[in-house]
Amino acid sequence: MMMEHPDTLAMTPSVKWPPLWRGLAVASLAAMVFAWLGFTHEQGSDYGALSLLPAALVITMAVITRKTVESLLAGSLLGLLLINPGDLISPLADVTLAVMMDETIAWLILVCGMMGGLINLLARGGGVHSFGAVMTRIIKTPKSAMAGTVGLGLVVFIDDYLNSLAVSSSMKRITDSFNISREKLAYIVDSTAAPICILVPVSTWAVFFASLLEDSGAAEGGKGMSLYVASIPYMLYGWAALAVVALVAANKLPDLGAMKKAEARARAGQPVPEGWQDEVTAEPANAVPGWLGLTNFLLPMVVLVLASVYYDIDLLKGVLVALGVTMVLYSVQRLLSFQQQVDATLDGFKVMLYPLATVCAGFILKEVNDQLGMTRYIIDTVTPLITPALLPAIVFLVMAAVVFSTASSWGVFVISLPIVVPLGQAMDVPMPLVVGALLSASAFGSHACFFSDSTVLSAQGAGCDTMDHAMTQLPYALIGGAITLAALLAAGFWMM
Repeated sequence: MMMEHPDTLAMTPSVKWPPLWRGLAVASLAAMVFAWLGFTHEQGSDYGALSLLPAALVITMAVITRKTVESLLAGSLLGLLLINPGDLISPLADVTLAVMMDETIAWLILVCGMMGGLINLLARGGGVHSFGAVMTRIIKTPKSAMAGTVGLGLVVFIDDYLNSLAVSSSMKRITDSFNISREKLAYIVDSTAAPICILVPVSTWAVFFASLLEDSGAAEGGKGMSLYVASIPYMLYGWAALAVVALVAANKLPDLGAMKKAEARARAGQPVPEGWQDEVTAEPANAVPGWLGLTNFLLPMVVLVLASVYYDIDLLKGVLVALGVTMVLYSVQRLLSFQQQVDATLDGFKVMLYPLATVCAGFILKEVNDQLGMTRYIIDTVTPLITPALLPAIVFLVMAAVVFSTASSWGVFVISLPIVVPLGQAMDVPMPLVVGALLSASAFGSHACFFSDSTVLSAQGAGCDTMDHAMTQLPYALIGGAITLAALLAAGFWMM
């Protein structure tokens, strides 16, 4: 195994219920109470404020227990019991099957699994070690190590998944050598992943949202990307998050909240959290010295990016090509046998199972929230309060809350765009400002949410617990969010 998650470590017996069972008990009891009080509804009806309960349970349980998958499952079960208190198994099976058959989920599992396999293959073949050895000769201070991480994150703008996994895996050996905590590494990586992907129009985010803008009527056919580019100056959270992470990397912004504890542990000589091990930072059996070893790392990464661009920003096809090139490269040099390469790839895929389980559980919660009508309820509740000048700021606040509650930085906009776009058009609010507020909400919600794909993969790539990463980066995300909200309020009153 390349890494052992703390949740899988052997634990001493305890008379206390495990967090999962405590969460299930709370969910079941809450659902039965609502059923007895007559608050449950027929399938498809309006659940109103009850639709907020699953998300509230997830957030509360996660903060108390610091368990992500268990919290997500408890919230999903509460939602299903609200929908149908008399039958839990059938709806649970239907929702789970629908999620696992979804094309987006299948794509995510394949991409993240094979990215894990590629990184593990690069580690065992000595590529990651060679990259780290060269970089440690160039990087001389902790500040330059953090700046180098930010710089590498800005270069890898094709996709936030690629950014989260590749940058953290590339830099962790360097940051470890300077006693920079894995939590700070995860924060720096996460803070450049989604923000840079929304600001550069050659990314998976840009391609997806440009098509969505056309489908929702915000832009005419073929003009979605033009509107997206025009909205980039107003994607204020992207700019704010990058400014904050630059200040952190330059030591101009102090360690805040839980980051203080993580950095104190790292300065004491333990940058890696207790219980975490990975092969990326271990000495490889067949290390290749000099520039050849560096080429063994850089060439697959360059191929990965170029192949993804060649196939219309498709990371799945890009990682397939990169895996093939890496296997040929290592076979020609006889670094690893074909069987060893297959084993390394499969081991890397297995390491991604826990973060993938977290993301899939998040999608299950999203499906349950959709059945409860949570997104539409929140939007309908705040719509009467909106004025043209307040629209951008309220859109940011509301949609950030929805993304934070569901961890779906893309999916919720399929529901919300057909509502928000006509509202903006009716109020004559400039559409680039509305789109900028929406993309800012998406990036902030993804960044702040403790079970979003970006958060989970950044923690996995850096080598730290998901909740530890979420809690250490939350103060900085809130700073960026506050700056964004103030700027959107100013822009709304100035432009209207």
